[in-house]
Amino acid sequence: MSAEEQPEFRLGPDPNVTYPIRVQYCGNCSLPIEYCEYYPEYDKCKQWLERNLPTEFEKMKLATEDGSTEVSTGEDEKKRQKRGGKGMLKTKKKEDIPRLVTISRAPRGKKKSVTVVTGLSTFDIDLKVAAKFFGSKFACGSSVTGDDEIVIQGDVKDDLFEIDEDSIDDLGDQKR
Repeated sequence: MSAEEQPEFRLGPDPNVTYPIRVQYCGNCSLPIEYCEYYPEYDKCKQWLERNLPTEFEKMKLATEDGSTEVSTGEDEKKRQKRGGKGMLKTKKKEDIPRLVTISRAPRGKKKSVTVVTGLSTFDIDLKVAAKFFGSKFACGSSVTGDDEIVIQGDVKDDLFEIDEDSIDDLGDQKR
C-alpha cells in the first residue's frame, strides 16, 4: 500500500465539529434524543420532542423519511420488547402438573448411596432452601442437581416419610 491510499489519521479535535459538544436529553426518558427510539415508550418521547424541541423533531422526522430507519407498523409494536425483559414472561399455571413428591435411593460407589427427591417445585418450595434444610436436618450434604431434583447424601429415605405420606411416592432403589 502506498502513502496515497492510506487514510489520514489526525490527532486532536476535528475541525468540522464545534466544541464543546452539546448533548440534548429527552425529558420523557432522560436518554439522549438519538436513543429515544430504543425506549419502550417511544411515542411519548416523540410527543415530548415535538412540544419542546420542534427543530430536533423535524430533523428526526426527515431522517426517518429519507433513511427509513423507523418502520411504523402495528407489527413493529408487537415485536418491540416491553420493559422488564425475560423476567416479565407469563408463568405457566402449575395446576396442570400433578402435585407429587417422589423419593428414590441411588447407589454411589460400593456401599454408599444417595437419596433423590423430585417434585418439590410443584408445591412452590424453593429448592435451595429445601436442600439446605435437608442438609442441616440429616447432618449430611445435599444439593440441587436438576431443575426439580435434590440429592441428599446417605440413605435418609425412611426419615423423609415423616412428612405428609399421601403426597409422597417411593420409587425404591434406582440406578443413576
